[in-house]
Amino acid sequence: MATIDINADSFEQTVTTNDIVLVDFWADWCGPCKRFAPIYEKASEEHSEITFAKLDTDANQALSGQLGIEGIPTLMVFREGVLVFNQAGALPGPQLKEIIGKVKELDMVEVHKQVAELQAQHSDN
Repeated sequence: MATIDINADSFEQTVTTNDIVLVDFWADWCGPCKRFAPIYEKASEEHSEITFAKLDTDANQALSGQLGIEGIPTLMVFREGVLVFNQAGALPGPQLKEIIGKVKELDMVEVHKQVAELQAQHSDN
């Protein structure tokens, strides 16, 4: 599957209705974003079972701010609707491949358990 363009309206549905979603936060004027784009596109072609999304930060400034995007490119990875990776900076191909492998290996029962425990701690405070 090639990359898909998402925006503030489609962001939540995209990350909650797909098993694994990578989101590349980028802008047209960003040099590192342009260098990362072919690496990201190649990975999307190699992993058709994963959703690879791109979100233009200039066109979606409010959402980018809510998500704490401070530098671009930023890559966020969601698994079963849970943010499991978040890093600013263009990644080289081998590192992106390693991240994808680790995300696939996650024990999501344990991840959801940890998320529930954190939410319970925050509601107690």
